[in-house]
Amino acid sequence: METMTTAPVSLTPSAIEEIKKLMNEPGFEAGQFLRMGVKGGGCSGMSYVLGFDKQEADDEIYDIEGVPVIMKKAHGIYLFGIQIDFQSGL
Repeated sequence: METMTTAPVSLTPSAIEEIKKLMNEPGFEAGQFLRMGVKGGGCSGMSYVLGFDKQEADDEIYDIEGVPVIMKKAHGIYLFGIQIDFQSGL
């Protein structure tokens, strides 16, 4: 099922630029999305997940400034309000 609503996360302009650059590199597999999510951890709680992945049946799809993003609906409550940035160097 394909869903397009307001994304619970945002990307800064520098993050958008870097993600689009990665998506245009040779070897990037067409049809992949930027996956955002969380996974359970030990004593430290949850860890964030960010990487390129194929869409699964229970994913929600978002378009953030031209970046195709997928995430599990249940992860939205843990990611709500987060802003992802990219910085180069120190």
